[in-house]
Amino acid sequence: MKTLLLLIATLFTGGLQAAPAPQLLTDKLNQPWGMAFVASGQLLISERAGTLQLFDTASGNLAAVGGTPDVWFNGQGGLLDIAVPPDYQPGGWIYFTWSAPQDNGKAVTALGRARLDIQRQPLQLHNWQTLLKTRSATASGQHFGSRIAFDEQHVFFSIGDRGERGLAQRLDSHAGKILRLTRDGTIPADNPFLNRPDALPEIWSYGHRNPQGLAYDRQHKRLWAIEHGPRGGDEINLIKPGQNYGWPVVSWGKEYWNPMFVGESRSRPDMTDPVKMYDPSIAPGSLLRYSGAAHPHWQGNLLAGALKLQHLNRVTLQDTEAVAEERLLSELNERLRALTTDTQGRLYIATDTGKLFRY
Repeated sequence: MKTLLLLIATLFTGGLQAAPAPQLLTDKLNQPWGMAFVASGQLLISERAGTLQLFDTASGNLAAVGGTPDVWFNGQGGLLDIAVPPDYQPGGWIYFTWSAPQDNGKAVTALGRARLDIQRQPLQLHNWQTLLKTRSATASGQHFGSRIAFDEQHVFFSIGDRGERGLAQRLDSHAGKILRLTRDGTIPADNPFLNRPDALPEIWSYGHRNPQGLAYDRQHKRLWAIEHGPRGGDEINLIKPGQNYGWPVVSWGKEYWNPMFVGESRSRPDMTDPVKMYDPSIAPGSLLRYSGAAHPHWQGNLLAGALKLQHLNRVTLQDTEAVAEERLLSELNERLRALTTDTQGRLYIATDTGKLFRY
């Protein structure tokens, strides 16, 4: 009996040894949103007000980086994600998303890239290129989406419905979509809506509310997304080209102002169901597919930072099914905003209060 209980405990915890407590590296950040390593021990961190910091993981030094674009710092908008492609070398292209202000008082989600030479002072982005200012303009400060992921040749990035639900189903708008471009910003010849005159050619998938996590599984060549529902109905989705993920026609979330579900049903045969649904909402702010040595029992798992329920959400996959879930680090009492790993597989976690942890 004791052996059986030990086996069950091992299956649920992923090992017999307790994980060490997360290490606080700094509490001097200002609303961090995105992170990416741009050299060994050099972590570039975006702050939503439009500032950029380079953090030295050995010394704990924070250094400001200039050359960021003008941002619409309003509501959920600002300087958002940072990502580097899998073959990145120091001095290569670094990708950014941000809420770009428009002349009419509205804002759109935009994608750009730049280079950074960390040996040159003052630290400054250079060779800036704006790759796409999307057709997603509203005056709302909501639902910019804005996470970035890469496959071998392309860059994906997400956009929320911008607070106007119906835009997620319209193919003449980028709002409520996941987009796919080549790394230089051109449109791939095999994008699913390329030859449809009623659709924008950058669209890869649609029917999304606010995807704030994207992760590409290079082993199996799969793109995963996690997105906010309203009251309930947060979703993990396996993203496939041209598919409609339902929002707001189908949803497991409820209205904020009454107990009714959003949409006409929970599922429809012409729309793609989520792999996993959360009710109540955890409010996911990030997504990472783990592969590293620091946490060997996490191999192939999806990790998401939860904002509302304040924990690290670990989901075990079996092929394309979510078969188990574990909630970690709730003792931090922090909204976990951004996740990344170093070459050793150690997890870095940025929180809305400006803290950076290593785990």
